[in-house]
Amino acid sequence: MPSKAAQLVAQAKEWASQYGPYANGPEGAVLTVPLRVKAAWNDNDADALAALFADNGSMLVGDDQLKGREEIRSYLTTAFQGPFRATQLAEEPLEIRFLTPTVAFAVTQGGLLLDGESKVAPEREVRTTWIITKQDGDWRLVSHQSSPIRG
Repeated sequence: MPSKAAQLVAQAKEWASQYGPYANGPEGAVLTVPLRVKAAWNDNDADALAALFADNGSMLVGDDQLKGREEIRSYLTTAFQGPFRATQLAEEPLEIRFLTPTVAFAVTQGGLLLDGESKVAPEREVRTTWIITKQDGDWRLVSHQSSPIRG
């Protein structure tokens, strides 16, 4: 049985591998938002996911434009009990660009993994855009929009 330290090192290496080419510096700090969204989604934790948004944040899910933390939390609470139950989020960073020193635009590619899947099915592949802003020393999600790659 691996030691606690070995388990922590393995988890840290796995987590660091998700940063792609943005492991360090300001881009890596911005990328913590999509990674924290992924972690909250994978735990089906609507409260933690909604808390990552700015007060006036928005999230486009399918045809639903969710506005504000409470609307996002409420929608995801229901979705995690229904159609998104036991799903995991796959995200690979493609681009991070600073619009100002405290506002960044990021693009990721991925999608939903259904229970037991290790690769996103082509019909569920999405490209996601993120507008992320630094508020009170922490990066917050202002806008999250995903679009299918295949029509």
